[in-house]
Amino acid sequence: MFNYIKSKTEYGTEYNISKIVAHCLVIFVLGILALNAFGTIDAGDRGVKIRLGNVVGTTEPGLYFKIPFIETVTSITVRTQSVVYERENPLSSASADLQDVQIASVTNYHVNPLLVTDLYKQYKTLENHEESVIRPAVRDTVKAIASQFTASDLVTKRADFAEKVALKLNERLGDAYIIVEQSNITDIQFSPSFTQAIEAKVTAVQNAEAAKNKLEQVKFEAQQQIETAKATAESQRIQAQALAAQGGADYVQLKAIEKWDGKLPTQFVPGSALPFVNLNK
Repeated sequence: MFNYIKSKTEYGTEYNISKIVAHCLVIFVLGILALNAFGTIDAGDRGVKIRLGNVVGTTEPGLYFKIPFIETVTSITVRTQSVVYERENPLSSASADLQDVQIASVTNYHVNPLLVTDLYKQYKTLENHEESVIRPAVRDTVKAIASQFTASDLVTKRADFAEKVALKLNERLGDAYIIVEQSNITDIQFSPSFTQAIEAKVTAVQNAEAAKNKLEQVKFEAQQQIETAKATAESQRIQAQALAAQGGADYVQLKAIEKWDGKLPTQFVPGSALPFVNLNK
């Protein structure tokens, strides 16, 4: 079968060229068939098997077999995807008190592996599904929930805002072949005039608090002075009572003697008495 020698003569060997060409063509066709019969699906993806235009099932990650030229396999990722509205391209909305607000958000999701074929039948690709279903849902939900909060609440209750957005998205996209993993509000910006008003209010509050603290300090210092004065007056009253109780002038002279260093003046004024010496006593 594989003998390609047609004949041998004294002039050389004659090969069966047609047989060689035919066998090469067969090998070539078989190679093409083999290449088209097998493929691989990456981890984190699922394959949608299509036979003559009809979806017939899914293939798991790894090696798969298909009928060449009759079946095809399209890969769809089930890894985490993100719908991002960045600060440079935020969602424009209005708060409950009609303040303009710019909201940046990130929503993470992945395709339900059990519903890959359903998604393919309706949208063909994940990109089509995201643009026609997921992005509009995120955009509308963030705006709708933001309108339920006042401007100040969007700042002070940001976690509550983000939680309500996530719950609403799960509810809205529950039948959209995906699973919402997480939704975060990454930035909130208001109009310049509102921001200036907020800053002015914060400054006023800070100034009022500083003035209050200063007043409390003044009151404290005044109270200290009052208490000091009371203590001084009380001390003087006690000393006066002590003087009266202990003989008055005699007591003063005694205290002076206690503090005398024992030295007499070197000069005397005529007619004056010696210190601490009362000749009438």
